[in-house]
Amino acid sequence: MFAAIAPRYDLMNRLMTLGRDQVWRRTVVRLCALPTGGRLLDVATGTSDIGYEALRFDPTLRVVGLDLTREMLLRGRRKHAGLTFPFVDGPVLSFVEGDALTLPFADETFDAACSGFMMRNVTDVPAAFAEQVRVVRPGGRVVCLEITLPRTPVFGRLFHLYFFRIVPLIGGLISGQRDAYTYLPESVVAFPRPPELARVMEAAGLRDVRFQTAMLGTVAVHWGTK
Repeated sequence: MFAAIAPRYDLMNRLMTLGRDQVWRRTVVRLCALPTGGRLLDVATGTSDIGYEALRFDPTLRVVGLDLTREMLLRGRRKHAGLTFPFVDGPVLSFVEGDALTLPFADETFDAACSGFMMRNVTDVPAAFAEQVRVVRPGGRVVCLEITLPRTPVFGRLFHLYFFRIVPLIGGLISGQRDAYTYLPESVVAFPRPPELARVMEAAGLRDVRFQTAMLGTVAVHWGTK
């Protein structure tokens, strides 16, 4: 499914979020609290918007973007092929094809791990968090950006109309893959609400887990420390 929507993935993200998704990704990078020259793992990187935002924030970072879908990785590698970051030798953004449930990295490899709109798509959310905790050094952070359902009844109904009716229609017209954008809202319904997700992160070994919401409660970012 993600291979099929890869050509229009970035465009649909901008349209669905009214361009706010890049702001949320910058928030993820900030909450990772990376040291100068630190290492960041972006799980399910897609076309690596978070990775590029991290390097704009601090060009001394080393970023690894992992994804299960090769077509997404290829687009991520190509879209900023001419982008350079000063004062850095060697590759600063590496792309790895791999599974979020079995990360191909040694324990305590990274200073932080993050994901953007990934957790709804894994078959085992606790295991995915446990893997990120495993590869992060003690004191490092795990940050998760996800869609959630608003709690306000009136806005909740408006959001339901937009997300379940309009988004699949637009997605079908732009990407030719209406089924993919029908799956998207369905995956949100089954996903844990922010307080429950915070408890999942704590059970995975994170402390001081917090979250904040945006876009009238339709997006949540969680972070915790190993």
